[in-house]
Amino acid sequence: MSKSSRIVALMIGRGGSSLKGKNVLPIHGVPLMVWAASAALRSAHIGRYYVSSDDDEILETGRKTGYTPIRRPDELASATAQSSDAVRHAMALIEAEGDVDIVVVQHANVGTITERMVDDCIEGLLQDPTLSSVVPCHDMSEYHPYRGKTVLADGTLAPFVPGSGNASANRQELPTCLFFDHSIWALRASAVWDKEGQGPWPVMGQRIKPYLTEGCFDIHTLEDVAKTEEWITANGVVKPVYPLA
Repeated sequence: MSKSSRIVALMIGRGGSSLKGKNVLPIHGVPLMVWAASAALRSAHIGRYYVSSDDDEILETGRKTGYTPIRRPDELASATAQSSDAVRHAMALIEAEGDVDIVVVQHANVGTITERMVDDCIEGLLQDPTLSSVVPCHDMSEYHPYRGKTVLADGTLAPFVPGSGNASANRQELPTCLFFDHSIWALRASAVWDKEGQGPWPVMGQRIKPYLTEGCFDIHTLEDVAKTEEWITANGVVKPVYPLA
């Protein structure tokens, strides 16, 4: 297999966060986002690399890792901004530089990713042209929506999903329910612009295939940093070279 300029990586990450500077926190001495970037750089398929952010340090860290910086407008970097809009903004600029078939969106606050995961998701799209995306997912049956409750006006609880009040208490008897890791999204470029894509992340398109994992550690607290370092050590992930020579 050879790398293709029509398959690109797009790292996304905002500067504003409840944990300041989380995307560049040192993980085994290397900025967090560089671990995900390194996996994409080792991919057998990805030929172009970009990073979208409003934050100078994130953009510079990406540049030192081999990613082309894309300055994100302030309106796409607020706490209420939608990630799909940021992806579309970046894709318009990326596609202006050359045709794109597949974009692998990477989340800058996730370091628990390997090139095998990246390539498996890409290859899922290459093997099945009917798919709009392949996205890492995990099973968290203890948080199944049939178990969820909503708060009524009088302060009491009712089933969040109408009609689920008689659902079994046994997880094994509930219908399969998967949750996105939000480590990476492998997207067909055409799906990014699909106005009918599934919410709340419409850039995934309408035919999304799960890539089953055990979940990931997206960093929001300092405790998550320790979990990420433990995962990297346990999985023997190669330490990235940073900055690139």
